[in-house]
Amino acid sequence: MISELGHFALIMAMAVAFVQAFAGLVGPWRHNEGLAAMAAPAALLQFALVSLSFAALTHAFVTSDFSVANVANNSHSLKPMLYKVSGVWGNHEGSMLMWALILALYGGAVAFFGGNLRPSLKVRVLGVQALIGIGILAFILFTSNPFERLNPAPIDGAGLNPLLQDPGLAFHPPLLYLGYVGLSTTFSFAVAALIEGRIDAAWARWVRPWTLAAWGFLTGGIALGSWWAYYELGWGGWWFWDPVENASFMPWLAATALLHSAIVSEKRDALKAWTVFLAIIAFALSMLGTFLVRSGVLTSVHAFASDPSRGVFILAFLVITVGAAFALYAWRGPSLVGQGRFDPISREGGLVVNNFLLTVAAASVLLGTLYPLFLDVLELGKVSVGAPYFNSVFIPMMIPAIILMGIAPLLQWKQSDGAKAVARLKYVFLIAVLVGFGFWLLFDRASALASFGMALAAWLALATLYEFASRVRLFEPGLAATWRRILRQPRASWGMTLAHGGLALAIAGMTASSAWRSESIQVMRPGETVTVSGYEFTLKGAKTIQGPNYQALTGAFQVKRGDGFLIDLFPEKRTYTVSRQPTTEAAIEPTFFGDLYAVIGDADGKGGYITRIYFNPLVPWMWAGALIMMLGAGVSLTDRRYRIGAPSARPVPKGAEAEA
Repeated sequence: MISELGHFALIMAMAVAFVQAFAGLVGPWRHNEGLAAMAAPAALLQFALVSLSFAALTHAFVTSDFSVANVANNSHSLKPMLYKVSGVWGNHEGSMLMWALILALYGGAVAFFGGNLRPSLKVRVLGVQALIGIGILAFILFTSNPFERLNPAPIDGAGLNPLLQDPGLAFHPPLLYLGYVGLSTTFSFAVAALIEGRIDAAWARWVRPWTLAAWGFLTGGIALGSWWAYYELGWGGWWFWDPVENASFMPWLAATALLHSAIVSEKRDALKAWTVFLAIIAFALSMLGTFLVRSGVLTSVHAFASDPSRGVFILAFLVITVGAAFALYAWRGPSLVGQGRFDPISREGGLVVNNFLLTVAAASVLLGTLYPLFLDVLELGKVSVGAPYFNSVFIPMMIPAIILMGIAPLLQWKQSDGAKAVARLKYVFLIAVLVGFGFWLLFDRASALASFGMALAAWLALATLYEFASRVRLFEPGLAATWRRILRQPRASWGMTLAHGGLALAIAGMTASSAWRSESIQVMRPGETVTVSGYEFTLKGAKTIQGPNYQALTGAFQVKRGDGFLIDLFPEKRTYTVSRQPTTEAAIEPTFFGDLYAVIGDADGKGGYITRIYFNPLVPWMWAGALIMMLGAGVSLTDRRYRIGAPSARPVPKGAEAEA
């Protein structure tokens, strides 16, 4: 009965979405205030109904109701409660319902928190958001019903994919969905503004907090997914340029460019066309990611579905929504010309160059991701595009972007002296060069590129600190006055400092772990020792243990450095009871300078075990950097300017136009 209620709530949510779309789009067009006023309550009601549906599906998983096909296919009575709950979205149907839930959440948030929005824009945003909701709800109801019944019901379920039976499943997908589904809101703002024909500084300010929220969640989701793969798959790496990894990374690049472009649109009434374009592209890339995961065109640990009909539905929806948005974009093109003028050497100019680099980088990742698929569809053969392509194309474009990130905040708006700004950073440049040279001497003189990467990280970190010190006049006399200036800094400025500093920390972690990782793969018998990067790993033994729904071979490593004991590590190789599928559970001990990483594999039948041991330098810096970036987004969102609303144009005195 509860499942039927959830299904009915989903049908009602779709009906309410139609009302919301009609009220939000037709009401302002017909100047019918009563009709337009229905959009906000409809958005809140839609969120309530989708929440009810999601709660009903969660109830089915928690109670192990195997008469529901989704539960029978993706759960088991022996599963721990954490995985029964997270298993709700660990499958195609449930994850799409979460997609719809978060979409409705953002719509409800616009309705609830959008009191400072221009009324006509607000209802149009809700109308466009409802159109997206109609498409997603139709996809769920007609192709991916999560409440489909089985008769007769099986005694027990097939269980969840063992790779997904991890705490990462509880946090990674929700964060990721909050990110790239959140970009639907910026898309709705862009389309609503195009319909209205009014894109100004106020619109840009309204777009920024929604972009910030989506960007922050997407940053956290990508980082958490990378961390999950790092410890779960047992390969010692954190990024594989998997097509689905790329599908979440591309919207992040577009959203990053959108954030900076919106700043210029708000402050200088410029780059309006660029900002709207990026808002459309960011959501288009999010929908593309949904298509790649759901269509069956990819074979990936991330892929949920393999039904081509579902892929055709999403592809058609993508073409219709994005195509309509670009048609509007072309129609309103003449009105998108900004009034603000600026020299190439200015903060605006720096942001334009950075946005160009980010956009081209996203395009290069898109090309590398889709090229093998196009060749396959056209029956021109099968090719694999891997890390060599992405590293050789993506990294060179990021180098000038990172250099510019250190310089641009010191440039003045509209017109600036570039030579003066660069000169102010001469000591930062010198220290960064010394850092790179130090790593070149210390580690490996053959890895000059890695040393250059560490120099870039130092450059960005020190330039960010210098910009903050200059902004608050840190070294001027009078500690009390300096402290007051620090406290008066807008929170958005704090957020920028944290985001740039976090990126610098992440770059250092990514560079060091990629260039100077040490590994050793061998067969070890109890009592044998392997030395990696000065750490002695001794296999003390291995035993079989029984988990709640799996059996595991657990190894015991003792790690020493010199004469001192450091830590015990207990990696596992699990075999799950239902699927009989094995998984690897790496044992990881993070330190300030890197991760101690141990993996145990199969027995060799002669008393030994296949083992893999790694030392990954500075990997914790990467996770810490991502958290700091996410914190920066959160701090920026608390800026009072986003609470009090955007500035409005001063009213023109009566008769002023005639006098002019």
